[in-house]
Amino acid sequence: MSSNVQQLVEEMAVRARAASRGMAAMSTGQKNRVLLRMAAMLTERKSEIQQENAKDLEAARAKGLSAAMIDRLTLSDKVIAGMVAGLEEVAALPDPVGEISRMVQRPSGIVVGRMRVPLGVVAMIYESRPNVTVDAAALCLKAGNAVLLRGGSEAIHSNLALAAVLRRALEAEGGDPDAVGVVSVTDRQAVTVLLQQEEHIDLVIPRGGEGLIRFVAEHSRIPVLKHYKGVCHIFVDASADLDMAERIVLNAKTQRPGVCNALECLLVHRQVASAFVPRVVAALRRAGVEVRGCAETLSLATEAVAASDSDWGCEFLDLVLAVRVVADLDAAMEHIARYGSQHTESIITNDHANAMRFLRQVDASSVMINASTRFSDGGQYGLGAEIGISTTKLHAYGPMGLEELTTRKFVVFGEGQVRS
Repeated sequence: MSSNVQQLVEEMAVRARAASRGMAAMSTGQKNRVLLRMAAMLTERKSEIQQENAKDLEAARAKGLSAAMIDRLTLSDKVIAGMVAGLEEVAALPDPVGEISRMVQRPSGIVVGRMRVPLGVVAMIYESRPNVTVDAAALCLKAGNAVLLRGGSEAIHSNLALAAVLRRALEAEGGDPDAVGVVSVTDRQAVTVLLQQEEHIDLVIPRGGEGLIRFVAEHSRIPVLKHYKGVCHIFVDASADLDMAERIVLNAKTQRPGVCNALECLLVHRQVASAFVPRVVAALRRAGVEVRGCAETLSLATEAVAASDSDWGCEFLDLVLAVRVVADLDAAMEHIARYGSQHTESIITNDHANAMRFLRQVDASSVMINASTRFSDGGQYGLGAEIGISTTKLHAYGPMGLEELTTRKFVVFGEGQVRS
């Protein structure tokens, strides 16, 4: 491993730890002024940012990257306006830091409560989209943290240009610019070194494909918040309103098929299969969806093709849907337990007891009744903004907003008590 890479990353982590103490001490007003200054400076320096972005785009075209990848890399006027709006929105969100809750007086006379505090230093490791640089920084800073950012090599010029603006804005408002750091080397060794800085970094959040997330989870000495994939199911129960069920299934699969909260597998109760499967398969086919079904599905809908074993538990991220007829609620929950990814699961039912069983017993970060899986999103849940979705249970489960970028410490108020 290059000693230069190791030294660079270690020094960044040390400086970020020092800067995190200053961020934790900032008032809500100071943090909001920092974010609004960042928004203003992104607008002022848009042409400089786009000049650096053009270098990444030129390199991407030379490498033959896909049109979709180049689109994700492009910092157009619209994308920069979106980043500016995002900073302004985060500035307007309530600040969770310092909130004290659950104050209880103990028999000794001491009063014990919990206070929300920043995590400290958050490392983000992500791919492609350079706008993540600004979005992640905004959320981490509002929650009183320092942030270390390691984007993909394909966006290095864009990420460094964006970070330079954010750091200047921090400094202009009296903050420590090292509260925002972008790893400036593209060598993958930098990621490995970053993941070893457990003395200086409190949490790692990887965003990207399953390969990246597994690499981070396997090599990190630091707690990692992750979700490998989103294999989301909808179960249509025997009592379901079939019109509602069809509308929800179509939305969950087709509204935006390439995202982690899109529907990947439909489970249908055997009692309503003959009524529901033909109509929903026909509707899905009209919407351009390839339906891969079990033997019972094939017997009810000739437009479906046979599913293979690998289709159960597959994240298609495309207009492809697996469909299985199941005996009952227990069989549906057994399928979900085996093939789900703890992301989002939904039941369509008019049976209150079944709905409550599904809510209690299905292990996922979001469990829904009579709603599309596409609602599994921080913005839709009222978090204001989202840094990612966690399918691990410590310390966050599901979409992560500002509150999930903090933790809680115990605070104790006394009047001279001593323990006997």
